[in-house]
Amino acid sequence: MAARRVGMFGGAFDPPHRAHRALAETALEQLQLDVLHILPTGQAWHKSRTLSAAEHRVAMCQRAFGDLPRVVLDEREIHRLGPSYTADTLSELQREYPGAELFLVLGADQLLAFKTWVRWEEVLELATLAVANRAADIGAHAALDQTRETDLSGVELPFQPLRMPLRNISATDVRARVGQSAPDAGALGVLVPEAVASYISQHHLYQPPQ
Repeated sequence: MAARRVGMFGGAFDPPHRAHRALAETALEQLQLDVLHILPTGQAWHKSRTLSAAEHRVAMCQRAFGDLPRVVLDEREIHRLGPSYTADTLSELQREYPGAELFLVLGADQLLAFKTWVRWEEVLELATLAVANRAADIGAHAALDQTRETDLSGVELPFQPLRMPLRNISATDVRARVGQSAPDAGALGVLVPEAVASYISQHHLYQPPQ
């Protein structure tokens, strides 16, 4: 049977952490998706820092999401020449799944910046925004359970909320913690899926230059 409800969840995934995993699970369940495309970013026009090598981010995504049902690890944005835009990917998915309803899975921080995206109006025409609130920034040293919701009351965009527990985890914080203390895979497993933690330790990712 042809897929009727198709999700897109993109990001740098540098690295994919436990909140990313929870968001993918939530989107699959609450949106009743037939398929969810996980798309590691290629050339990220909006990122000021250089991303980790695509091969590492793809490998970590395989370990973070690969066991989830109805998930496709989609590398098209990594192989796309030049800057990669969500509107282009959604247009391609629309052609690949004719007649399907498309959902773009986002975190609250992405929603707040949505009108800075290239061709954001086109994105709204192509897909329903499905947004999970995330913990507001309350400091890098906050405990994982010290959370409060990001205020989305002023957002004048249509979106469908996703309900999931808040976790005070960000990829920035994961990279910082690894860079400061080089934790072993067991300690890192609190922040990222265990298989991702093992991969980070094995390949010495996010370590400062020796």
